[in-house]
Amino acid sequence: MDAYLIEGGHSLRGRVEISGSKNAALPCLFASLLTQDPLFLYRVPGVRDIKVAAKLLERLGKTVKFGEGKLEIREGEVSKEAQREIVAPYDLIKQMRASVLAAGPMLARWGKARVSMPGGCAIGLRPIDIHLDGLRAMGASVEMAGGDMVLTAPAKGLHAIRYRLKFPSVGATENLMLAAALLRGTTVLERAAREPEIEDLAELLKKMGAGVQGAGTSRIKIKGAKRLNGAGHTIIPDRIETGTFILLAAIVPGSSVQIASCQPAHNAAVIKLCRQAGVDAQAGDGVISVKTGSQFRPKPVSIKTAVYPGFATDLQPLWMAFMARSKGKAKIQETIFENRFLHAAEMNRLGAKISVKGDTALIEGIPTLVGAPVMAGDLRAGAGLIAAALTAKGMSKISRIYHVDRGYENLEMKLTALGAKIERFEEVRYKRVS
Repeated sequence: MDAYLIEGGHSLRGRVEISGSKNAALPCLFASLLTQDPLFLYRVPGVRDIKVAAKLLERLGKTVKFGEGKLEIREGEVSKEAQREIVAPYDLIKQMRASVLAAGPMLARWGKARVSMPGGCAIGLRPIDIHLDGLRAMGASVEMAGGDMVLTAPAKGLHAIRYRLKFPSVGATENLMLAAALLRGTTVLERAAREPEIEDLAELLKKMGAGVQGAGTSRIKIKGAKRLNGAGHTIIPDRIETGTFILLAAIVPGSSVQIASCQPAHNAAVIKLCRQAGVDAQAGDGVISVKTGSQFRPKPVSIKTAVYPGFATDLQPLWMAFMARSKGKAKIQETIFENRFLHAAEMNRLGAKISVKGDTALIEGIPTLVGAPVMAGDLRAGAGLIAAALTAKGMSKISRIYHVDRGYENLEMKLTALGAKIERFEEVRYKRVS
């Protein structure tokens, strides 16, 4: 497995271009299951999750071409109903939780789906009951068989619904939008997720022929179409990558970074909190500038993760790394996932003073972190550990960076261009000699 070797203490300077959003691209890929026509997606990041999703689509009968940010999805010969095995298999589902987004389109178009229980990052239970409850409300039956969810639509197909989600889950909102786009009538989703990725999916569905109103609010109306067309669509900038580089520039003293090709409004919460901590963060037209002095240490600022437009849970590990060198004590309350502080123990290996009690992490800032070997337990924890290592004194090794590859495109190349000392290498595994 690959690892990173990072020499801390080098300020970040220059300009970085933000990639397309992985979390916006994934539901758009699965929208291709709703149509026989070609779908063309642009500004698609070449991260591992996208490649896994492409393989899953190929298993489901699509042909996929991907290169230089362009993804072309067409209906393959294997897609003929008589040849189709409508299964989203475990070997792919286990690699990426978002694979469950295949369920809604498969049910709406073919009336049945067999989807393995999802995997992804080990950051808690992350139940998919909200997805299943909504699909049941549309008329689907759900049974378990051999670790798979077997979903079946009634003889007349799924039907449009008026449905209130018990939590504004992004994935569940997307799954129900995808299913509703191919149903007769109008589906109304209340307490829906409001994230920009939802708005991006809505734009694609409208191009394909569905009627979508209210995306970006807690009430979304989807008027289904009997047949959806192909379309071309450009994915929005990745707000989590944007937030990552905002915080990387804030964390490493003496940095001056221009974050380009982004949508600053999507990261308003992060920018505001960085300013409270003493960072010079300025938002312009498609660019965010972040500067810190050579001796900078942030003021302690406590946060609570929340659904959009609040502080994103995906950026929580980076905020922890930021506060590890603050001039006081700060708290982080995690309200989205129940097991998302595993990185705290790894940061403590770098000298941080972090304690965890229930859903709250207590951070006592110290002047300097010290390099050490650490291990990434999930995608965003890996980003937080990279941030901590960049500001630590000496060398750090970060293992299991395959997690990071799931969500960041060319991360070490972008960091190197900004002046970071970061190197990817393959860890050697030694066998015990008996």
